[in-house]
Amino acid sequence: MDLYARVNILGGRAVRLPKGDVENAISLDANPIERAVGWVNKGIDKLHIVDLDAAAYGDYRNRSLIHDLIAAVDAPVQVAGGVRSALEVKRLLDAGAWRVVMGTVAIEDQVLLWDICRANPDRVVVSVDVRTDYELATRGWTQNSGRFLEEVLIELSSAGVAGYMVQEVGRDALSEPPNYDALRSALAIVAEPVVAAGGVRNLDDLQQLLELQESGRRLGGVVVGREVTEGRFAMEEATALIHGSDPETSVDLGWCDVCFGVADAARSQSFYERLGFRRVAGDAGSGWLVMTNDEVRLGFFEDGVDAPTLNFRGRDVRTLVSELEQLGLAMDTPPHEESDGSVGALFHDPDGVAIYLNTSPGETKPT
Repeated sequence: MDLYARVNILGGRAVRLPKGDVENAISLDANPIERAVGWVNKGIDKLHIVDLDAAAYGDYRNRSLIHDLIAAVDAPVQVAGGVRSALEVKRLLDAGAWRVVMGTVAIEDQVLLWDICRANPDRVVVSVDVRTDYELATRGWTQNSGRFLEEVLIELSSAGVAGYMVQEVGRDALSEPPNYDALRSALAIVAEPVVAAGGVRNLDDLQQLLELQESGRRLGGVVVGREVTEGRFAMEEATALIHGSDPETSVDLGWCDVCFGVADAARSQSFYERLGFRRVAGDAGSGWLVMTNDEVRLGFFEDGVDAPTLNFRGRDVRTLVSELEQLGLAMDTPPHEESDGSVGALFHDPDGVAIYLNTSPGETKPT
């Protein structure tokens, strides 16, 4: 689960919205860029920037400031607020935004959303802002859509969006718990990552979001903000909770080989011999071989050139998969017996790198 930090921008200032009310915004910082840099220095994974002037009033005065913010930080930045056209998506992506977030358009013009998603794969996120009766709000929470969470998510489930931000309209994150039922509903309907965007009160809320699951899926992220600067908890505590310093939230995969698909195994063998590697298994004539320099093992397979596969070994695969599934990681290929009697399983990291688990009975790490 990724940790996002929110920066709300209104009139060029970073603000907090009590219960999401733009009219009663509380000023936090005259320099949103410094605030964003501070979040990055605290160790957040991603920044979630909300242009409230654009969202609520259609006023794009903050856009140049947001462009400067993107350039100033060393972290992925996604921008929300008033993103209602293909041109605005292009402007923000060209300015260096990692992703853009669309809310109102997803409700009011789904054909346009589909076209934008096709033109910008994995770059467009949909924000669904949920009222207590599950009706979705639009235009910076200033209007009711007449549409409801479940029906909209079903309609958007094949639109090609990169993920969903779920936020509760009118909730005060400092005093009220997240809407766990709304988050479960989203997890049950869509296959893309779901991010809890409404903030948390404390580490207990964060722990519950980390453990929340539905249909075998867990949340892809959580957004925090004022609760950290209020002193409810430190960012170091949040990152430790989410990213696995607690042994109950991480798994030891064992030792690792790196495997490649190559066009010519003999050519690869010759190349890596010049780099100090030696063959320890297989042979180029059979189309596969394993080489080592006593620090790392490389496997080569004549299956065409492809991205590397991380081949983890040394642990019982069925036990390991059970532990991973407890963390919400689903296998693309579940545990199965290979032709050589070993047991294998396969899944992918968020960037599509294949992670293969394979263990033969009694196998030990080579020296």
